[in-house]
Amino acid sequence: MFIVDTQIHVWKEETPDRPWVPGARERIRLNGHREEAFSYQEALGLMDEAKIDRALIVPPSWEGDRIDYSLEACEAHPDRFGVMARVPQNKPEEGAELMRELAANPYVKGTRLTFHRPIDRNWMIDGTCDWYWPLAEELGLVTMVHAPIWKAELGQIAAKHPDLKIIIDHMGIMARCVDDAIGYWVQETADLCKHPNIYVKVSAVPGYSTQPFPNLNIAKYVHEVVDKMGPERAFFGTDITRLMGHGITWTDTVEQFTEHFGFTEEELEWIMGRGISECLGWPVPEGK
Repeated sequence: MFIVDTQIHVWKEETPDRPWVPGARERIRLNGHREEAFSYQEALGLMDEAKIDRALIVPPSWEGDRIDYSLEACEAHPDRFGVMARVPQNKPEEGAELMRELAANPYVKGTRLTFHRPIDRNWMIDGTCDWYWPLAEELGLVTMVHAPIWKAELGQIAAKHPDLKIIIDHMGIMARCVDDAIGYWVQETADLCKHPNIYVKVSAVPGYSTQPFPNLNIAKYVHEVVDKMGPERAFFGTDITRLMGHGITWTDTVEQFTEHFGFTEEELEWIMGRGISECLGWPVPEGK
């Protein structure tokens, strides 16, 4: 089975020449990410163990909008990594210029916007990001979005820009919701299935359960997304550095879907890799 992880972070240690954004370390601890650097070389070794063919690098927010290390990983291993690049969401001129450059970069498979932190939470609804959507549609930049509280607004954007592919992060779940508390957020997300240009990452799943692995208590919510969206529009992902502190391995995250959640082989083919590959126009190698 061809497997693509739709969300990992890689980063270097913080240094005076490579500072993190203020308050980032505290947010990392709050969200359960490991603090030490996670290199793409380490990621590759773990991917090989888990038989992960590809991973999409989402540059971590604690490094600001820089994507240089992510691009380094892609240049070193173009068959294994792609990047969902960050753009300065509140700087239209700078952001538009960068987006045109990104659209021409073969390592860039799309972009990722965030609307979940105090600094950017309202940028979707206050006009700050209105410039982005038509340009992304024009350039064909697939866009991952982390915006738990703006589901209706995402639906409106999808309807207004039908040629823009929008991928919702982590089933649209609000941070630190677990167990049955995720149901409200998942239903909101799954009900966006009427928009054919909306896709969903069924990602970071173990982090939303307080029950022991394989977290069968929330399998029904993953199935709700897959059933409503269809397996062609529901994409496996891990956010693996958020799970390591809980003793979850990359192999565990794969087997959660392939052995424990009760999906058919045909569904798994789409969920685990084919769906995201077709969405991004990143062909699966022959023989896979």
